[in-house]
Amino acid sequence: MAVKRPTKTMAPERREALRMLMGKRQELMQEITGNLGASLTEDQRRRLESAMDVGDQSLMDLDRELGISLMEMRNKRRQLIDEALGRLEDSTYGLCDECGVEINEKRLAAVPFAKSCVACQSKQELIEKIEKGEEREQ
Repeated sequence: MAVKRPTKTMAPERREALRMLMGKRQELMQEITGNLGASLTEDQRRRLESAMDVGDQSLMDLDRELGISLMEMRNKRRQLIDEALGRLEDSTYGLCDECGVEINEKRLAAVPFAKSCVACQSKQELIEKIEKGEEREQ
């Protein structure tokens, strides 16, 4: 993704947001790359699995599934950061997607890729909770 680098003409708060988002994105990419590099090759995995009992294989499968879940979560977070960088380019960063009000600076500091203000996010989570409850009842 092509992202503008901070310039002197860019507003200070946008420059800071860009630095923060790029820093977080770089951290995530290093984690993802590090985890991929630490994976066993297919041949190594087969040799290791052939020497294990059922319990060892179960633990290895669980570890592999957890690793995949973590990678998916990191990749999703990277995607959210990329979207936030796009909103920064469009000058919509820091504005709630739902109601259009400015998102609180403390919220953006904690969740720099936030798309919604706290009120709208709470409403969305409540709706999701209700929908999940209805699915369980059926």
